[in-house]
Amino acid sequence: MPARTTPNAHSSSVIMQHDSASDFLAVAYPTLRRHEASSNIVLAHALKRVSTEAALSGAQFTSDADVDACLEAVDASSFAPHRTSGAFWLTLWSSSPGCQPTLDIVLACVDWTLGNYPIFLWSPKKPSENSSSWFQPRIEQLADYLRQCVGPERVFSIFGMTSLVKTFARYWSQVTGFRIEPEPFYAAYFSFCNVNTFRPSNVPLPTGHRLRRAMIADLEQVAQLCKEFADDSVHFPLPLDRARIEARELISKGQIWVYDANGALTTICAVTRNTHRVSAITKVYTTPRWRRRGCAEFLVRFVTAQLLFDCGKESVVLYVGHENSAQKVYHRVGFAGLCGDEKVDGVEDSLELGFVGSARGHW
Repeated sequence: MPARTTPNAHSSSVIMQHDSASDFLAVAYPTLRRHEASSNIVLAHALKRVSTEAALSGAQFTSDADVDACLEAVDASSFAPHRTSGAFWLTLWSSSPGCQPTLDIVLACVDWTLGNYPIFLWSPKKPSENSSSWFQPRIEQLADYLRQCVGPERVFSIFGMTSLVKTFARYWSQVTGFRIEPEPFYAAYFSFCNVNTFRPSNVPLPTGHRLRRAMIADLEQVAQLCKEFADDSVHFPLPLDRARIEARELISKGQIWVYDANGALTTICAVTRNTHRVSAITKVYTTPRWRRRGCAEFLVRFVTAQLLFDCGKESVVLYVGHENSAQKVYHRVGFAGLCGDEKVDGVEDSLELGFVGSARGHW
């Protein structure tokens, strides 16, 4: 495995560029699968891009020894930064004499129907396991590599574990001249709910109210709620015509549930990132006139229960803002580490930092 830098006297590191999800998963999947909850963003987006999940049955995805062989046989062009018009992934590996290479950090540069996503950073390493002296040289490597793959205006924001994001943003701003936005786009807790933490409720739905998947007949109401959700985010507003595009995609893929109050849709709950054992709730919103009536709690509990008990997921994950009152809702449903509870293993602090003057995407 060719070495790019030497983070310390006993190890070397190398970056690979993957221009397809299949190439990325061929080497990263075993590590991502071991950390399936925390890697949900990068893993789920990659899985969406492979033709079928059956592709994962190949031996190259199931064994670390096979990954080692794959890395040794990989085309040398994978180690050379190059521009590409589509999505790509960067993986940074460390190797030591006599040891198999280990995946340290993943950077995902992907897009979707409504445009570019932020740059996503993920590492299997916990902040407590490594100091800034471990992260710093690796993050700087990735940033220098990324500069040769995309124009700096593409990097409108960085999202991931707080320590990774802060380190990357400072260095990126220093080398590109793009200033960090004064306020974070998003400061959130990453939380999970499983069959052990889930909290059922015996409170009945009001007469005539239903919890269900959205149908195409709901398009206009769902689009309006998607628009209101985006408007609330401030940084990523969404005109109604583009909200219709998002709503149609969510409905057609069966990824959005609604609280139906006698025909009026009060609340939406979207689940857009799914992997083998984990699903992510990615959007929950109640229109203002229906707030404080328990709609979101009814719907989130219903969707979470379906995913855990009907679909057999090991956990349901989500992000919630540090100051977002929705923490109380998720806490009552059974999501861990919220509302002052102990930040148990699996609950992480996450951050999105934006850059002034960049080409804003949407997510």
